[in-house]
Amino acid sequence: MAAQDRTDRVLQGAPSRPRRLRRLSENAEAYLFILPAALVLAVFNLFPILYAFFVSLLRWNLIDPVRTFVGLGNYAELLQDPRFLSALANTTYFSVASVAVGLPLALVFAVLLNRTLTGMSWYRTAFFVPYVTSLAAAAMVWHWLYHPDQFGLLNYLIGKLGVSPQRWLLDPGQAMPAVVAVAIWSGLGRDIVIFLAGLQSITAEYYEAAQIDGANRWQVFRYVTLPLLSPTTYFLLVIGMIGAFKVFVLPLFLTQGGPLGRTFTVVYSLYQQGFQYFRMGYAAAQAYALFAVIFIITMLQRRILTGRVHYDT
Repeated sequence: MAAQDRTDRVLQGAPSRPRRLRRLSENAEAYLFILPAALVLAVFNLFPILYAFFVSLLRWNLIDPVRTFVGLGNYAELLQDPRFLSALANTTYFSVASVAVGLPLALVFAVLLNRTLTGMSWYRTAFFVPYVTSLAAAAMVWHWLYHPDQFGLLNYLIGKLGVSPQRWLLDPGQAMPAVVAVAIWSGLGRDIVIFLAGLQSITAEYYEAAQIDGANRWQVFRYVTLPLLSPTTYFLLVIGMIGAFKVFVLPLFLTQGGPLGRTFTVVYSLYQQGFQYFRMGYAAAQAYALFAVIFIITMLQRRILTGRVHYDT
């Protein structure tokens, strides 16, 4: 009798055969729906990533069918290549400078634009236009603005102030700051829009409570706005550093990596090794080295800053 009771309980707890079939049918339909997207990701993302790592272990010039396996030889060469190390230093300088200057500047403009005034939407659009402008086209315009003689608009303007013309992109000391300035101008609109979204998501109760406590504008900004805006700031810091380390178009069109290699970046080096010198294995190794650098920096940001991010709960 007891055995029969246990059997009845097991049968009652187990799903019936029609229910199991229906569940399998639902799962199969779900997998069929995501199958096209999964195939696209596998073919155009996952496979190239894995194949690039395989290529990084080879010595291959893209034309010769012979592919010599060199293992980690390409990665060892990176550590001894002064041109690559210089490109990595230039890229790090560009990334730190553009993010360190661009984010605070975007925050200032976002605070100023976060007002309900007539015509404010026009100003927001004007700030966002550079972000949706083609970098190649923008670089050509800025190349004219930076022209070293007085036909360049910047030299013309500073000439009115009595300052002698500058060489800008032709000066080893000024070239990278000039490229950083263009990068900040180009990405400012995106950061402003995201900061605006973060500012408008902060509920008014916090500001009302701070005003009741007698806080002035700076104290409200310092102790209310900034902490509640920290998730937005953290997000922009992470994606800003990732994007900055991948800089390529601006050095290509503005300086071609010069002068004296001062604006030569890692992605420019990757492009040069792969598509000018046809050293595909070495170019793939540089790509994975750049990925490793970005991954380490992102993990450091997460480890250092996660505890300082305050979420509005």
